[in-house]
Amino acid sequence: MSLWLTGIGVSRGIAIARVQKVHAGDLDAPEYKLEPAEVEPELRRFREAHARARDQLRDIRGQIPPGTPGDIAAFIDTHLLMMDDRSITEATAATIRSQGINAEAALRKTRDALVAVFEQMDDPYLKTRKDDVEHVVARVLRVLLKSEKALPKAEAGAEPLIVVADDITPADIILLSQQNVAAFVTEYGGPLSHTAILARSLGIPAVVGLRDARRLLRDGETLVVDGEPGHVLADPDEQALAFYRNRQAEQAEYRRNLVKLRGKAAVSRDGVKIRLLANIELPEDAREAAANGAEGVGLYRTEFLYMNRKTLPSEDEQYEAYARIVASVDGPITIRTLDLGADKQVDSGRSNGPTPNNPALGLRAIRLCLKEPELFRVQVRALLRASAMGRVQIMLPMISSLQEYRQALGLIELARAELQQEGQPMAAEVPVGAMIEVPAAAIAAPMLARHARFFSIGTNDLIQYTLAIDRVDDEVNYLYDPLHPAVLQLISHTIESGAKAGIPVAMCGEMAGDVRYTRLLLGLGLTDFSMHPASVLEVKRIIMDSDIGALRRTAMRLLASTDLHEMRELIAALDHGDGAVAA
Repeated sequence: MSLWLTGIGVSRGIAIARVQKVHAGDLDAPEYKLEPAEVEPELRRFREAHARARDQLRDIRGQIPPGTPGDIAAFIDTHLLMMDDRSITEATAATIRSQGINAEAALRKTRDALVAVFEQMDDPYLKTRKDDVEHVVARVLRVLLKSEKALPKAEAGAEPLIVVADDITPADIILLSQQNVAAFVTEYGGPLSHTAILARSLGIPAVVGLRDARRLLRDGETLVVDGEPGHVLADPDEQALAFYRNRQAEQAEYRRNLVKLRGKAAVSRDGVKIRLLANIELPEDAREAAANGAEGVGLYRTEFLYMNRKTLPSEDEQYEAYARIVASVDGPITIRTLDLGADKQVDSGRSNGPTPNNPALGLRAIRLCLKEPELFRVQVRALLRASAMGRVQIMLPMISSLQEYRQALGLIELARAELQQEGQPMAAEVPVGAMIEVPAAAIAAPMLARHARFFSIGTNDLIQYTLAIDRVDDEVNYLYDPLHPAVLQLISHTIESGAKAGIPVAMCGEMAGDVRYTRLLLGLGLTDFSMHPASVLEVKRIIMDSDIGALRRTAMRLLASTDLHEMRELIAALDHGDGAVAA
């Protein structure tokens, strides 16, 4: 009898294969007190386990085949850096000494403290970095407990497998990708986790967040995984198998045709040129983006320079990091200034105080930078110096009023004057823009547009603040709806305000790279899309197949409609067709 389950689809594609369940090693161990004479031997046991776990990761990194995109190795490098971070090693050793407890218990206390820091962050992407902490700590714990996770090892010529597990680490995925694994299904994880990003980079269909998957699915049974909607079908009948095999063939043909779009301009059927940009984190991302036709970078995050350290990065350290990435981008690069909240990573630059109950709505992003102008000044000086290497734009996150924008702009001009006096090279002009991710900024867009040089709509935050839901909270994330009329009105209002003021308006949130919304956004008048490099060709295909004039008319009817049935019809017309509907 077939069983239909739904999780969170994080990597597109259809896989049909047999189930192989992965049994996680047991990570439970009691906390116990050590005798004074046992403390030093326990410290040695922890250090030996840590060294072995680090060697395991290095071995896995060494198994990455030549020619693999650089961002894949970067995920392992991130875990190696995190594993050697003093916040893990020294904190755990200090707990063993001060509390006289066993290494497993001390390491879990370290993990809990670090995870709590990430959970306080507002940025959904940064918040999910707690998964990396969990993965790194779990690897050391498994060595301490001699409880290794058993990954499948496929024989040569064996049939592909679909791995079902509680969780999969980036290192596991690299190993599994060499074991003829067709897809994976996990009980935990989210779309922004490094595991999900890596699955997309490797082109492995994946569904996460499917609770009880290991209990409901059986080893050896046939499974269909559709990674786009997050569907999992166990023990399918012949009719269902035929349907999904036909879909697989269609998708293979679709991917072959996508590659043919490289080198072609993103111009609609009615002659409208659309600018496609990329969101990147590494120089390798810039190369992939350029290969797929991205004309520049619409979002480069800078938070990683500030994380997992006890001291703030110096101006020279930041300059070198920014200069490297700017030099690797052929085209404009929009760099977002620090967007962290009330967390330890920036505590060294702030006064001590109690952690706010809701840091998402507290002192973060531009608010933090304006309250700590020296923190902002150092970053801005480094950004302005890096502008000598390319076409840098500075984007201010979480702007909610014209006063904030003007205050930040004043600090930037002061930094520019300082650098000029020092004779530092920099671009003659560095555009400064506002990230529109707070409803107040979207509503006040006409006012901001008279002063900002560009807008970029951050849909991830704009949607959750507009609808008052936390999208990484499992209890309420079903309410996260990019098609909510209030969200569409704010996006439309921002685009129109930018157009009237003659400034470019981009979108750098996930919505920009989701092909389900491409026609709708074209109809709302968006002309600059910034997304993950892997999404550029798919969005380009839809643009080249669209009549934006027709989409525009349908989108305006959608914005004006108050009839739920009509709105659904119009959204379906935008999603599946050319947007043309009967008047």
